[in-house]
Amino acid sequence: MDWKIEVLPVGPLQMNAVLLTGKGPDRNEVILIDPGEEAPRLLAAIESTGCTLNALVATHGHFDHVGAAAAIQEVHVLPLRCHEQDLPLINEMPAAQRAYGFAATDVPRCLPDLADGTLIPFAGGTIEVRHVPGHSPGQIMLVLPRPASGSGPGCAIVGDCLFAGSIGRTDLPGGDFATLEKSIRECIYTLPDDTIVVSGHGPDTTVGREKTSNPFVRA
Repeated sequence: MDWKIEVLPVGPLQMNAVLLTGKGPDRNEVILIDPGEEAPRLLAAIESTGCTLNALVATHGHFDHVGAAAAIQEVHVLPLRCHEQDLPLINEMPAAQRAYGFAATDVPRCLPDLADGTLIPFAGGTIEVRHVPGHSPGQIMLVLPRPASGSGPGCAIVGDCLFAGSIGRTDLPGGDFATLEKSIRECIYTLPDDTIVVSGHGPDTTVGREKTSNPFVRA
């Protein structure tokens, strides 16, 4: 399984939308993870790959991660795949957007099928879903294996669970620090140290770096 990641910071909160492309046995494939804002830009990025969009995925249901999903669905007839425990956040998204001073967007069509251990077929291999609650009840991460070419490390797309030098907020509804700490220790810090961590905001980091230097959760 060979894959490539393009990180696209979008919107005023500079949320990292992730475009994942891979070489399948019959055709190239693309998945859009966290379609938060700037739908025209995300649609252009999808088109530039020359691939058909296979899936829309949400790491969690906060509006900055799913706000543009309905607009993407006007072009690509796909449900937004997510964890069932974050469906309430997605359904209440317009009210949350208005409360924070953002323009409300439409609630996307969802498929809440991404439970812990789900394997998403991609590029001749699979992407592993891990449930990592704490920032939100239904926060998930996506674990990509090392490329088949052996040219680099694996990758974890973690949403707002873990950041470079920080962790996700736990003061929002459904957040809990002890739960988040457990998720990070058991689901992220158990990955190989060279695993690239793609967070929902800010720069990439690695598992090894955060295990030794993260001021909130160290190994």
